[in-house]
Amino acid sequence: MTTQFTAEIFQNPYLPQGTTEVNAIMTISASNTAENVTVQGGDRVFGIICDISGSMQGSKIQAAKQAMIQLVTMMPDDTHFFVVVGATVAKTIVPPVLASEVNKKAAIDRIRLIDASGGTCISKWLKAATVEFQKFPTGMRQALLLTDGQNDHGDESPLEQVLKGCENLFQCDCRGVGTDWRVGQLRAIAERLLGTTDIVPDASGLVADFTNILQTAMGKSVSDVSLRLWTPQGAKVLYCKQVSPDLLDVTHKAKVVSPLISDYPTGAWSKDESRDYHFSIQVNAGAVGDEMLAGRASLVYTLDGVETKIAEGKILAIWTDDEVLSTKIDRRVAHYTGQAELAQSIQEGLEARARGNEEIATAKLGKAVKLAYESNNEATAKLLRRVVEIDDAPTGTVRLKKGVEKADEMMLETRSTKTTRIARG
Repeated sequence: MTTQFTAEIFQNPYLPQGTTEVNAIMTISASNTAENVTVQGGDRVFGIICDISGSMQGSKIQAAKQAMIQLVTMMPDDTHFFVVVGATVAKTIVPPVLASEVNKKAAIDRIRLIDASGGTCISKWLKAATVEFQKFPTGMRQALLLTDGQNDHGDESPLEQVLKGCENLFQCDCRGVGTDWRVGQLRAIAERLLGTTDIVPDASGLVADFTNILQTAMGKSVSDVSLRLWTPQGAKVLYCKQVSPDLLDVTHKAKVVSPLISDYPTGAWSKDESRDYHFSIQVNAGAVGDEMLAGRASLVYTLDGVETKIAEGKILAIWTDDEVLSTKIDRRVAHYTGQAELAQSIQEGLEARARGNEEIATAKLGKAVKLAYESNNEATAKLLRRVVEIDDAPTGTVRLKKGVEKADEMMLETRSTKTTRIARG
C-alpha cells in the first residue's frame, strides 16, 4: 500500500505596489487505497513514559497502571514497545520488545509492580526514552508521556538539552492528569516533539484517553515527512505554521537545505488525514504589473537515502494598482489568522485572570468569544462558556464567572490551540 498526497494552495496573489508580505494556506491531504496500514520505512515503535512521583500515589497510579495495561494488551503484534517510569530518576521497566503474547504478559506483570514516590524530573524520563528510540533509527517512533505535576524547577536547563536530542527522533503526545500540572510546561514539550497536549481531569478517564492515542498512533503509515519551502533570492520566511487541526508553529524548526531552501518537520501521517499550513513570506517589493514566484512548497519523504517529492504547490505574488483585487483577503488566510488570534486571546485572558486583572481578562476572553462565534468554532465556544457568562457573542460582551473549577480553566487553555476548519466553497 502506498500513501498518496495532494496539495492545494489558497491565497490572494494580488498585492498593492510597495507591499512585501505574501500569505498563503497550503492544504495537504493523505489518502490510501488499502484498508490495512503498514509502515513505510521500517519498524513501528511505541514508548510509554509514565510519572511515578509521590504525587501519583493512590487512585492516580492505579488508574495509570490500568491504562498502561490496556495499551499493552491492545498493542499490534508487529509493533515494538517499551515502558519508562520516572520520578526523580527514570527506569526502563520494559525494554523494547515485540508485542507477542509472551512479551505482553511479562510487561503487564512488571507494570503491576509499579509504586509511586519521589520528585518530578522529566528530562531524565525523556533521556531514558531517547536511549530506547535510538535503537530504531528508521520507521515510526511515537510516545505517550503522562504526568500529574509540575517539573522540578532545577530541571529546566537539563530538559532543554534533552529535548534537542529528542527532536526529529520521536513524536510524543503529552497528557496531564488532575489539575496540579502546568499547561505551558507540558505544551512546550509536546510542541517540540510534534505531539498533542490535553488534560485528563479525572484519573478514571485515562484508559479511554490512552486507547484513543494508541489507535491514532497505529494508524500512521508514513514517518518523518518534511515540508520543503523554496523562496527566491532576497526573500525571508516570516513564519511557517500548522493551523489545522491544531496550531503548531514550526518556523524555528527549519532545517536549512540550501540558501534558498528549508525543510520543516511535519512528523508522521496516517491515511485519510488532512492538515493546513500557513506561510508568510517577505519578498522584495515589485512594481505594478510585476509577477513572481514567491515560494514553492512541497512534501518530501526520504527512504533508504532516496528523497522523493510527493506533493507541490506554488505561492505567487502579482503587484497591481487595482484596489478591488489587492484588498480582497483570501477567506482561508483570514480564517486561520483569526483562529491564531482566538488562541492567543484565550491564553492572555486566563493569564490576566490568574493575576487578578479582571478588566483585561474580561476584554481578552470577550474577544475570544467573538472570534469563536465568527469562525463557528463551537467546541471552543462551549469551553469558554464554562469560564464566562456570555451576554452577546457577536460583540464579545461577557462577564467573568465566579468560582470556576480549575479543571475547566485548564481544559480551555489546553484546547485553545485546536482549530475549526473552514468549510470548502
